[in-house]
Amino acid sequence: MHSMLAEELLNHMIPALQVTDSTGKAAKWLEEFHVGQLPVVDNRQYRGLITESDLLDYDQTEELLSHLTLGYADVHVQHDQHFYSIMEIAIQNKIQLVPVLDEQREYMGVVTVGDTLAALGQMPIAVGQGGILVLSMDERDYSLTQISRYVEENNAKILSAHVAQDESDPYKIRLTLKLNTPSLTRIVATLERFGYVITAQFSGATDVGEGEQDRFDALLKYLSL
Repeated sequence: MHSMLAEELLNHMIPALQVTDSTGKAAKWLEEFHVGQLPVVDNRQYRGLITESDLLDYDQTEELLSHLTLGYADVHVQHDQHFYSIMEIAIQNKIQLVPVLDEQREYMGVVTVGDTLAALGQMPIAVGQGGILVLSMDERDYSLTQISRYVEENNAKILSAHVAQDESDPYKIRLTLKLNTPSLTRIVATLERFGYVITAQFSGATDVGEGEQDRFDALLKYLSL
């Protein structure tokens, strides 16, 4: 898992806009895919990210994206960069997704924070004496009271919880739980038995470097834990 690269994490559900597309189409897609940004390309050349705030200045929905001054033109990773780079760029720029380019600087796709979380969840991370679970679910299935009961049945407690849109599925939410125990196996088994999908889990480990811990701390800050 330490070799997980950007090109292995591409999210094929999230499309790119062309410079010949309109601001109206951009607004529609931002809403449809429940994201705060979308990449804009000129054929295969990456031009930047369009954001919701970019569109506030345009009353005309037929304005072409080529007429806009796009930000984040320098915000991207190469296809062979480690997923830590994706996480750092997302955190530094406060964005949900990071464009991936090939050797010719041509656009390949995006990796979302959710995809990075899933990759990171396979690695041992020092989280003190506790553990962290990331769940994906339909909004209608979200009940913190119910989930707390399942956690407490396994002699654990939820220290904090954070709900966000699941970047990889516009119809779901992502729930990140910080627990007071590093022993997650029984809790995960209980939650899965009741139909919850665990997309990432982190428990304490002693063999992580200082850099990995720093990155993880930054990720927790990004998740608002």
